[in-house]
Amino acid sequence: MNLLSKTTAASAFVLGLAIAGSASAACERGTLDERFCDVDGDLIADIPTDPSEWLDPDTLIFAYTPVEDPAVYKAVWAEFLEHMEMKTGKDVVFFPVQSNAAQIEAMRSGRLHIAGFNTGSNPLAVNCAGFRPFTLMASAEGHFGYEMEIITFPGSGVEAVEDIKGGQLAFTSPTSNSGFKAPSAILAAEYDMIADRDFEPVYSGKHDNSILGVANQDYTAASIANSVMHRMIAREEITADQVVSIYKSQTFPTTGFGTVYNLKPELQAAVQDAFFTFEWAGTALEEEFSRSNEAQFIEMTYQEFWAVIRTIDTANGVSYSCE
Repeated sequence: MNLLSKTTAASAFVLGLAIAGSASAACERGTLDERFCDVDGDLIADIPTDPSEWLDPDTLIFAYTPVEDPAVYKAVWAEFLEHMEMKTGKDVVFFPVQSNAAQIEAMRSGRLHIAGFNTGSNPLAVNCAGFRPFTLMASAEGHFGYEMEIITFPGSGVEAVEDIKGGQLAFTSPTSNSGFKAPSAILAAEYDMIADRDFEPVYSGKHDNSILGVANQDYTAASIANSVMHRMIAREEITADQVVSIYKSQTFPTTGFGTVYNLKPELQAAVQDAFFTFEWAGTALEEEFSRSNEAQFIEMTYQEFWAVIRTIDTANGVSYSCE
């Protein structure tokens, strides 16, 4: 995919401000919560035009998706957040979240300003929390994404997806794409296998829990994001011969990064600049994410990049209504 230039990105941002509207009963909003407007039709909440609705906090709060140990990622993101402090002129604090639901609620309530939401929870964050994603990680060549894999352990007796019937399959959480939504749709469409009817679903909470559970033979099988598994193998948390893959999906977009919709426009622009000007070489971010072949942030749009995820959600009957 061709990457947009930084100039184009800046122009698009300014254009978005020009046509954005504040939330009102009369505005267009599509599937967004009634607090938001989507006048430009890009499927994400418009930035309010009324300055009284803007957030301009002294300290910006950043959270990374809770797919793995938050303590590990606080150090991984430290240099990046220092760079963001320089670009925004604000203190930036890493907020460790333990669940996708807690992360979405933190942004919805105005306590979280910048975040990376995992693939499956991006649509709910967009529609319920006013999340405005604009970037994701990619390789040096611009390739991005990961696959959902169903894994087991050697000697488990599960050699094909059909062998899970009558047994147990570990998911992560209902908001996860690769940890629940994609495998649920795929198992139903391709194998006529439905949770509770054909197998017992269990929930581990996180991808690393599922992967460790299979490697330690606590779970017979699990659906996981292979980018997480690759990083765990590289960190020697498990060895490659502890797991066996029996299914690999198409490629999905990985964690989407963005801001809450009503962050002051100048701050949103500065945050975007921080992502696109960060030099990865020699940093903890490079050390960690090079394990899954990621080396830069690239521009993306929720409307285009998350189309396949919205299709999976539709197949699963997922609602974006906010509770």
